[in-house]
Amino acid sequence: MARSTPRVLSRTRSLLQRYDSGGLHRECPCNHNQTILRVGGGSRVSESVISVSELTRRFGATTALDSVSLSFPPGAVYGLVGVNGAGKTTLIRHILGLLRAERGSVRVFGLDPVADPVGVLSRIGYLSEENDLPGWMRVDELIRYTRAFYPAWDDAYAEELRRTFALDHAAKITNLSKGQKARAGLLIALAHRPELLVLDEPSSGLDPIARRDILGAVIRTIADAGRTVLFSSHLLEEVEQVADHVTMISAGRIVLSAPLDAIKASHRSLADAFITHVGS
Repeated sequence: MARSTPRVLSRTRSLLQRYDSGGLHRECPCNHNQTILRVGGGSRVSESVISVSELTRRFGATTALDSVSLSFPPGAVYGLVGVNGAGKTTLIRHILGLLRAERGSVRVFGLDPVADPVGVLSRIGYLSEENDLPGWMRVDELIRYTRAFYPAWDDAYAEELRRTFALDHAAKITNLSKGQKARAGLLIALAHRPELLVLDEPSSGLDPIARRDILGAVIRTIADAGRTVLFSSHLLEEVEQVADHVTMISAGRIVLSAPLDAIKASHRSLADAFITHVGS
């Protein structure tokens, strides 16, 4: 899906209204109505943001990825679902250039993320379940430190996110709750307005309010024209709320990859499709 359909626009608008009514944007000055009108306003782009071809990766006797091929055009939310150990994180590490393909190829923005990490990572925002932030830093120090790596860093947006997420600029990372650390990680992932936002099990183990913040950020990111989200999770109900397209992975193999609307047209729900193609 290279650009948003009217149905996607409708879902984006309703989800934004739901999160806004929960207080997510009470201090946020941005004009979301204007942003929503820009969704899908650009021309169709043929080049995929992420292109994976026949990717295979083994760790000893274990095959983590088995001839995986994917192509994700820009401007949509792509849900990557599977049980723990299915290969989601291994695939994401290849996309980020943290692992080199043993066989096959990976391209992000048309670039090899291993050969050109700066060209790729400068355009990506990333948040994982581990979210390993330096505990000795204060929130404001973390923001200043991260800003140095991104020429496109938006100071005003970073401050807006800090206020929205109710993060004390003087608080030490080590003293933050798990939910607050997730919000801090999301802030530094979003403040340079990345073309691609990669979330690897970002809400695992978080309280409902923190999970709402993360899902709300996904919606706002895709509402910004042309941006793309890869959202990995084993929580099907969360993926179903935000995804335009869903890819299911099981034992290192892609067992289904299709638009969410098409999956729901042929199954009672995303969970039903998961049981059909993956198992319980």
